[in-house]
Amino acid sequence: MRIRCLPIICLLLVGVFLPRQVVAADAPQRPNILWITCEDISPDLGCYGAAGAITPNLDRLAADGVRYDNAFALAGVCAVSRSSLITGMYSSTLGSQGMRSRTRLPEHVKCFSELLRDAGYYCTNRSKTDYNFPVPPNAWDKSSGKAHWRDRKPDQPFFAVFNFTMTHESQIRCPEARYQQHLTRVPQRLRHDPAKTAVPPFHPDTPEVRRDWARYHDLITGMDLKVADVLKQLDDDGLAEQTIVFFYSDHGAGMPRCKKWSYDSGTRVPLIVRFPKAFSHLSADKPGTATDRLVSFVDFAPTVLSLVGLPIPEHTQGRAFLGRQATPPREYVYTIRDRMAERHDMVRGVRSKRYLYLRNYMPHLAFARHCSYTEEMPTTQVWQRLAAAGKLTGPPSLWFRSRKPLEELYDVQADPHQLRDLAADPRYQAVLEEMRAAHLNWAAETRDLGLLPEFDMLARSEGTTPLEMGRDAQRYPRGRIYEAAALTGAGKEKLPQLVKLLSDKDPAIRYWAAVGLGALGEDARPAKADLVAALKDDSPVVRLAATEALHRSQSGDDVLPSAIAALSHDSPWVRLRAATLIELLGDAARPALPAVKEALKKKSQFGYENRLLTRLAKELAAQR
Repeated sequence: MRIRCLPIICLLLVGVFLPRQVVAADAPQRPNILWITCEDISPDLGCYGAAGAITPNLDRLAADGVRYDNAFALAGVCAVSRSSLITGMYSSTLGSQGMRSRTRLPEHVKCFSELLRDAGYYCTNRSKTDYNFPVPPNAWDKSSGKAHWRDRKPDQPFFAVFNFTMTHESQIRCPEARYQQHLTRVPQRLRHDPAKTAVPPFHPDTPEVRRDWARYHDLITGMDLKVADVLKQLDDDGLAEQTIVFFYSDHGAGMPRCKKWSYDSGTRVPLIVRFPKAFSHLSADKPGTATDRLVSFVDFAPTVLSLVGLPIPEHTQGRAFLGRQATPPREYVYTIRDRMAERHDMVRGVRSKRYLYLRNYMPHLAFARHCSYTEEMPTTQVWQRLAAAGKLTGPPSLWFRSRKPLEELYDVQADPHQLRDLAADPRYQAVLEEMRAAHLNWAAETRDLGLLPEFDMLARSEGTTPLEMGRDAQRYPRGRIYEAAALTGAGKEKLPQLVKLLSDKDPAIRYWAAVGLGALGEDARPAKADLVAALKDDSPVVRLAATEALHRSQSGDDVLPSAIAALSHDSPWVRLRAATLIELLGDAARPALPAVKEALKKKSQFGYENRLLTRLAKELAAQR
C-alpha cells in the first residue's frame, strides 16, 4: 500500500516545492501582453478632452478599454523612468537617478521580462532600452527594430513592446524634410494650424512657440496611425481576444518646462489599458470608463506579473494595480529630478489626486539653466531672447527667477499648470505638512540615493552595487546626510551648523555643508577661512562645492585654480561639475581655456561633460 502511494506523495511534494513561477507558467489561459508606447507626450489625446487633438485610433482604444487620468512617470525624462519601468523599483534606490547614468543591479533584481521568459513567455522589445544599466542578456528574446511576437513558437504567450519615437522632443525641431516624412500619412486637413494652436500659459505666445506646439500635436496624430497599424496586426493574427493592450508615453511633453521637470507637464502621461472579454475579470473597471486611481511607473512591472499570474518579488517597490494581486489604490505617487543632461539638481515630488508638492534641495539653482539639448528647441530660444530683453510678464516670466522656492505646493484641480504656489499660504499649511511628511517617509523607506553626488555614490559602491551600498547604514548613513542636505536654503542662521559640518568625517555631509554655504551667497562670508580649508578636502566634489561657495559669497578669492585642477580628474562626473563651476565664473574664467581644451581629449562616458566643455571653449575663446 505504501509503495502504491509513493508516486502520489512524490507528485504532491513536487507541487509543494516546485518554484512558484514554474507552477504559474503551467497555468491555463495566460494572456498575452502588448505595450504600445511613445515618447515625450502628455495626455494630449482626444479621449482626455485635449483641445485640438486628432487621435481617433487611441480614442477608440480608450472607448474599448480603461483610461487612467492619474498616471505618472517617475521622472520627466526617459532613461530614469525606464529604469523604474523595467525593474519595478525606484531609480533613486537603484542608483540610476541621473540621466544617462550607469548603475549595476544586484543578482536578485531582474528585469521583469526575465521573469516572464522564465515562465515561458516570448518577450520582444522594439526597440529602445535606455535603462541606465547594461541590458541583461536574458532580458529579451529579441530587442531590435524588427522584433515581433510573430517570431515566437506556435501558441507561445508573449509580452511585446512597440515603442514609437516620432513624438520625441528632437522631432519637434527636426528639419522640415524629416518632419514631413513623419506626416506622410496625415492629410493636410488634419494638420494643426500654428495660428490656431493653443499655447500653455507658462510659455510666451509667439509664432515660434505656436509652431512647436502645432508640430507636437501633428506628430501625435501621425503616431496615432502607427498605433492603429500594430492593433491591426494583432487583429489580423487573431490575437486581439487573447491580448491585454497597454498604451502610454515614457514621460510628459518634450517641451521646455515640461520635459526634465517634476510638474505635471513633465511627469503626467496618458495610460490606456484594454482587456479582451476573456480577461476582463483582471480589470477593476468596465470598458469605456475612466479612473482617477493614482498609478506610477514603478507599478507597471508588478502589474504585468499580477496579470499573468506570476509572483511579485519581495524587493519590488511598486504596487500592482490590476490582476489577482492588485493592491488598494495609492494615496500618493512620487517623482524625482536629479542630474538632467549637463545640469545637476535634486527635486523630489509627491502627487496626490489634488495636490503636487515639490521639495527643492538646491533652491539656489535657477530654473532656466543652460541645457544643450533643450536649447535646440525654437521655443527655448525665443523664450530666452524675450527674457534677456525684459519683455516677459506673467507666468512665462516665472521661469527666469534666479532661485527656486525651497518648497512648492499646488492645487492641481484649480491650477492644472501649477503656476500659483500655495506653500506660503497659511490656509494650506496642513496640506503642506502632510505632503512633506509623505516625502520624508518615502525617501527614508526607499533609501533615496539622490543625496549622494554621482562620483561619491559610485565610489561608495565599489565592490558592491549602489542598491546594496544604499542599504548599508555604515556606507550610507542616509539620515545624517539628509540632516545636512536639509540645511541648504534654510536661512543664514544655519551658518554655524554648516561650518561645523564642513569637518564631518563623511564626505557627503561635507559636500552638503559646502552646498548649503554656497546657497547663502554673501551671507556665507564669515565662513571664508573654513571654505578655503575645504579646498584641500580629500573629496573632489567637496572641493568643487567649497570653490563654488567661495565664488557665490563674493569673498574675493581666486577660485579658478581649484576649478581648473578638477578638469583633469579621471571621473567624467567630476569634470562636469568643474565645467559647471567654470561657466559660473563668467569672464574671469578665460585663463581656463587651455585646460578646457585638454579636458575635451579625455574619454567621455555619455558626453554630457563634453557638451558643456565644448560650449565653454567657444565662449572663452570669443572673450577679449
